[in-house]
Amino acid sequence: MAAPIAYSLIATDLDGTLLRGDDTLSDRSLAALARVADAGAQHLVVTGRPAPRVRPLLDDLGATGLAVCGQGAQVYDAGADLLLWSITLDRELAETALGKIEAEVGQVYAAVDQDGVDGLTLIEPGYLMPHPTLPAVRVDRRDELWGEPISKVLLRHPYLTDDELAATARSVVGSLATVTMSGPGTVELQPCGVTKATGLALAAEHLGLRPADAVAFGDMPNDIPMFDWAAHGVAMANAHPELKAVADEVTLSNEDDGIAVVLERLLGGTAQYGPLTLSIEP
Repeated sequence: MAAPIAYSLIATDLDGTLLRGDDTLSDRSLAALARVADAGAQHLVVTGRPAPRVRPLLDDLGATGLAVCGQGAQVYDAGADLLLWSITLDRELAETALGKIEAEVGQVYAAVDQDGVDGLTLIEPGYLMPHPTLPAVRVDRRDELWGEPISKVLLRHPYLTDDELAATARSVVGSLATVTMSGPGTVELQPCGVTKATGLALAAEHLGLRPADAVAFGDMPNDIPMFDWAAHGVAMANAHPELKAVADEVTLSNEDDGIAVVLERLLGGTAQYGPLTLSIEP
């Protein structure tokens, strides 16, 4: 076994963090994660993507452990292909929240992630998927979004920025739902009080690990609760300013193997990729 790593839990967001823009992982990132496993640490994916949209990536990684999905609303066991824990967003509350938002900003376009390991992503007319590589089913009318239990609602506005839409949504939604912003074109409503930290804490407890054991990597404001929970938070160079403001350090971008850079440092460097690139302090 390799020398021990400073943290026994490595929590990573996916989009804009571990994954490159084309939804792939670099060889350097894969090698760093392999070294983490050899050192006896656990890698835990903590993502806004629902479990069905994470499963192919976990298969590619050969991962058979846990993953936190759906912005913390799901703890997924990849080996058993089942949800150890999930919480749904009440569909009546979701409709009410959506109505309050539209009363302030006019029409928005909505999508939902259905609950369950085989749940679909449904999109109403006018909604554009921020990740075109992810599968979605278009419905004819908004009321078709509410046919089955859902884990969250995704929102887009014709001209408001994500920051503007998220700020307005937070001001009117109140306790109906938690509002998050998880990436370009991705403002979401999820069960009230549920964040990435919710699922991360449950998964860590299942693994017998504590916040003091964890380093977390992210790029968007929805990662702030995860940073608050973990002992050390690392923002990517391409991260949203709100996340950089609360990060313990800022590394290189997802395109430049920022996670691998930090993991290599924690593991004592690596000869395979030449001199270690130092992380950038905020």
